[in-house]
Amino acid sequence: MTALIKAVGAEAAPLLAEIHAEVFTSDEAWGQDAIALMLGLPGHFGLLAIHEDQPLGFALGRAQAGEAEILTIAVRPRAWRLGIGRLLLRALMTEAARRGAAELFLEVAESNMNAHALYSSAGARKVGRRPRYYADGAAALILRIDLADTARV
Repeated sequence: MTALIKAVGAEAAPLLAEIHAEVFTSDEAWGQDAIALMLGLPGHFGLLAIHEDQPLGFALGRAQAGEAEILTIAVRPRAWRLGIGRLLLRALMTEAARRGAAELFLEVAESNMNAHALYSSAGARKVGRRPRYYADGAAALILRIDLADTARV
């Protein structure tokens, strides 16, 4: 599927919160106030995937002092397995590199095999583990991606 990726700011927080709530449990979903606050912070950015005027997913990231972080990637369930997550990851990596980041970090649930496959395809390597990181007590793996080659994904 071909989707357009566009930069968004705090004005998109209601839509992004709606998408996040479709993907994550009520304990994990971020509200529009939290998203708007994040997008207003220095170095933070949002990317929205759109196909035929339909928002399908988004990514939030930050890039500062040569490092970047994926804060979240959320793809609406109706768009799963269409390559939207990969497209958002590629766009986030490109934007982080454009902002001067040489490496990208993220946390991912240890049990989320679909996300592991996506991040692994981008060259992600495990650099740590956070026990009991999520509200349900699940552990998170800390992954690192070298941004020297953003064409991998």
